[in-house]
Amino acid sequence: MTAVETQMTYSNSYTIHHEETYMTQEEDWDRDLLLDPAWEKQQRKTFTAWCNSHLRKAGTQIENIEEDFRNGLKLMLLLEVISGERLPKPDKGKMRFHKIANVNKALDFICSKGVKLVSIGAEEIVDGNVKMTLGMIWTIILRFAIQDISVEETSAKEGLLLWCQRKTAPYRNVNVQNFHISWKDGLALCALIHRHRPDLIDYSKLRKDDPIGNLNTAFEVAEKFLDIPKMLDAEDIVNTPKPDEKAIMTYVSCFYHAFAGAEQAETAANRICKVLAVNQENEKLMEEYEKLASELLEWIRRTIPWLENRVAEQTMRAMQQKLEDFRDYRRVHKPPRVQEKCQLEINFNTLQTKLRLSNRPAFMPSEGKMVSDIANAWKGLEQVEKGYEEWLLTEIRRLERLDHLAEKFKQKCAMHEAWTAGKEDLLSQKDYESASLMEIRALMRKHEAFESDLAAHQDRVEQIAAIAQELNELDYHDAATVNTRCQGICDQWDNLGTLTQKRRDALERVEKLWETIDQLYLEFAKRAAPFNNWMDGAMEDLQDMFIVHSIEEIQSLITAHDQFKATLPEADKERMATLGIHNEILKIAQTYGIKLSGINPYTNLTPQDISTKWDTVKHLVLRRQFAAQANIIGPWIQTKMEEISHVSVDIAGSLEEQMNSLKQYEQNIINYKSNIDKLEGDHQLIQESLIFDNKHTNYTMEHIRVGWEQLLTTIARTINEVENQILTRDAKGISQEQLNEFRASFNHFDRRNGMMDPDDFRACLISMGYDLGEVEFARIMTLVDPNNTGVVTFQAFIDFMTRETAETDTAEQVMASFKILASDKNYITVEELRRELPPEQAEYCISRMTRFVGPNSPTDALDYISFSSALYGESDL
Repeated sequence: MTAVETQMTYSNSYTIHHEETYMTQEEDWDRDLLLDPAWEKQQRKTFTAWCNSHLRKAGTQIENIEEDFRNGLKLMLLLEVISGERLPKPDKGKMRFHKIANVNKALDFICSKGVKLVSIGAEEIVDGNVKMTLGMIWTIILRFAIQDISVEETSAKEGLLLWCQRKTAPYRNVNVQNFHISWKDGLALCALIHRHRPDLIDYSKLRKDDPIGNLNTAFEVAEKFLDIPKMLDAEDIVNTPKPDEKAIMTYVSCFYHAFAGAEQAETAANRICKVLAVNQENEKLMEEYEKLASELLEWIRRTIPWLENRVAEQTMRAMQQKLEDFRDYRRVHKPPRVQEKCQLEINFNTLQTKLRLSNRPAFMPSEGKMVSDIANAWKGLEQVEKGYEEWLLTEIRRLERLDHLAEKFKQKCAMHEAWTAGKEDLLSQKDYESASLMEIRALMRKHEAFESDLAAHQDRVEQIAAIAQELNELDYHDAATVNTRCQGICDQWDNLGTLTQKRRDALERVEKLWETIDQLYLEFAKRAAPFNNWMDGAMEDLQDMFIVHSIEEIQSLITAHDQFKATLPEADKERMATLGIHNEILKIAQTYGIKLSGINPYTNLTPQDISTKWDTVKHLVLRRQFAAQANIIGPWIQTKMEEISHVSVDIAGSLEEQMNSLKQYEQNIINYKSNIDKLEGDHQLIQESLIFDNKHTNYTMEHIRVGWEQLLTTIARTINEVENQILTRDAKGISQEQLNEFRASFNHFDRRNGMMDPDDFRACLISMGYDLGEVEFARIMTLVDPNNTGVVTFQAFIDFMTRETAETDTAEQVMASFKILASDKNYITVEELRRELPPEQAEYCISRMTRFVGPNSPTDALDYISFSSALYGESDL
């Protein structure tokens, strides 16, 4: 619940803002509502009567609320009467500044009681501003008449409303839901009086259609017998569509204080309600656990068969779709289930803690829904998930190899077919017969180049045949088309060899044209060699294993890597320029109809070599980039895991301070998520480039994901432990000093990082003043180590110490409370339960209590003794 802020848009420096939680936002002082004449009239009368009910104790009163407080004297007197404290001596002068000084003393006293004033200044009160004066009086009423009202730990307004609802619940035609229209017919006020003083009003004679008569009856009886002055007019309430809430609250609070001495039965009923509320809440948590566990196990059951499906697809597109579906499962479907699993464990631990603190038996989930069962099912899911991912990647590699071979076959065939296109016609021409000497020499040189080219293409033809054979061995789905094309190339190759030999003696052509091409080949070689050396050096650097010993050294490597990446655009320009020379050669050859051999006489480097190495450099850059980030994130996660393992026993201060520290710690971890997301992006780029190994780091993306999930789960569990300690402290009444003493004692004897051996535990108890024999120590060990693990955890130690030092509700106390409600009988009737308990708790008891059988017992007698024992898992006392 938020604190109330009662604000007015006037000058000066005071603010109404009480820091207690007895006000809600709907109670804010709304200036617009003050403009309603009916509400203002009701507030004037009610607030004036309320002030006079206190001022008469000092022998005075006020007539006009905005006039009589202007000099501040009666305002200071009012505060002294209602607070029982002395205010500073008032100024006796009659000048304006004397009045302002007195009002300021009163306002300062209000502020000293925890109320902050917004926009209410002494000048407005001295000037007789009615809205500001009413706002100030309402603030005083809230602070001194309503603030301390509390029913079952509710706020003031809610507590007063709950009190009214409980007191009027048994009465016909009364349904109190608010502090305005619920009171218009007067029956609610009459019901309050009759509940506590049935001798004053005959409720059976009241009629709902006589609201003015009902209200006047209540006002007259309250004023005559309860010393509650008449603060409201019946006609104003009835004729106003929505009576003023503040006026009604002020008047009703007088009844609360008049009947402040609640009966012993109400106290007993409150105790039973509290116990039953705990039981109902625990049952709700059990149902929620069962539901969440069932949903999570059902999701795991549905998911595992999908992950176990190993039916491979024939195309890369289909397998990549499977991989994308798996990534979508990892990114979208699994994370919420991870969170549900963690929340399930937290809910289970919290439920067990609440049951233990309230002396209830431990919760035992349905068969197959224990936390360990869920953990085993989750472990099985992750094993199947890992196997599915490995299978996907293996199948993708296989299909990628097939697609690569098929594409390579097509490319080589296309290149070879492009090269041989027209060659048979060319070799069959006799253009040399009419050519000049220069032309013949040119044709001869061209033919010599063709012969060299032809010899070079022998390897390509052999490669095409080898690739076709491998595709057949790997059972490629379109092997028939491959075989037909390969046979055609081999037949054509044999025919070209025969035609070339016949033409050799006749060709001496294209010499000068080849000189130009020769020069371009030379230029290509001169530029390709240094660029190739640069790529070799870059590959060596990127493949070199680096050894670092600190984050600073890793950061230095990242900086150097970034500097290297900055040079890539310039290197790419050099690559394009070098390949441009080769393209110029191709352009000349195409222009003059020359078929090139494809071999540069000045270098063994080809454009394909340069392109291949360039792709390799880019892949290495991706590997290095991923490794640099992973080598920071991996150790960071490991460090945080080690820090969290000590945090539950090392943090000093109160549990709330520990909780705030852990929450900040958790927030720092969550803020680190952007680094994980960036690494995921780099990992996706690597997978899309079909890069499956990285020798620059020992961390895989799977390691990072698992470590990150474990880190989030560990910090959540640590926070839950502190929350349970707070629950233990608050429920058992253990002081912070006691908890600190328990922690200090545990830490002194802790030699196993959060756990004690039995001998250390015995020494710890002796140091705290326990006189232990073997039998007593064995009994204590069954409490702190019921599963015989051989160690005592910090949480078990705290639970034991709180049981030793604090009191809890017992079955005997609940029985005693029921006995009060039953007027010392051994049974309680349905009517008594419905009269003394709220409807929900009453029906809860009626549905679970067994019928009491005894002499002279009525037919609706219920056995509250067995019911009280069952609440705490005990047999009948």
